[in-house]
Amino acid sequence: MPRLFSGLELPEAVAGAVALARGGVPGARWMEPSDYHVTLRFIGDVDADVARDVAETLGEIRRGPVPVRFDDLSWFGGDKLRALVVKVRPDPALVDLQAEQERRMRRIGLPPETRNFTPHVTLARLRGVKPRAVADYLAARGGLAVEGFTAPRFVLYSSRDSVGGGPYVVEAAYPLE
Repeated sequence: MPRLFSGLELPEAVAGAVALARGGVPGARWMEPSDYHVTLRFIGDVDADVARDVAETLGEIRRGPVPVRFDDLSWFGGDKLRALVVKVRPDPALVDLQAEQERRMRRIGLPPETRNFTPHVTLARLRGVKPRAVADYLAARGGLAVEGFTAPRFVLYSSRDSVGGGPYVVEAAYPLE
């Protein structure tokens, strides 16, 4: 049973620039730069029939290229820290692409996504990391100077069904023209 999600890949040069922000948080599990992406829609564990429906409905999407611009380093999880992230500006084309995917996933019978769309790239997973370590990391890093890019396609990824994280596999790619 595959675990699926859709997303935007980061070009190698951009991933390399983002990766320079790695390190300096004891206990953090840092993502590999080759696994950096902007998640559009988490689909979850599905059977082969649903996976086929997902791939087909994503293939019907017709959109233009999507600009991806980075904001700053941040974290997710509130009091219980879950991840260090690079926030992505919610450009209208990005938000519209995500919303269309959400509508399409509901139409094929998947439950609605309960979390608000907050575009980001996950740098590290945090389990048992002290909030002070994250605060010190963010204070020491300051701003993030990474050039944006225009995504020429979005992809359907599969992942391991363990604790999350890569390696991610591109199952299908869909052009944004």
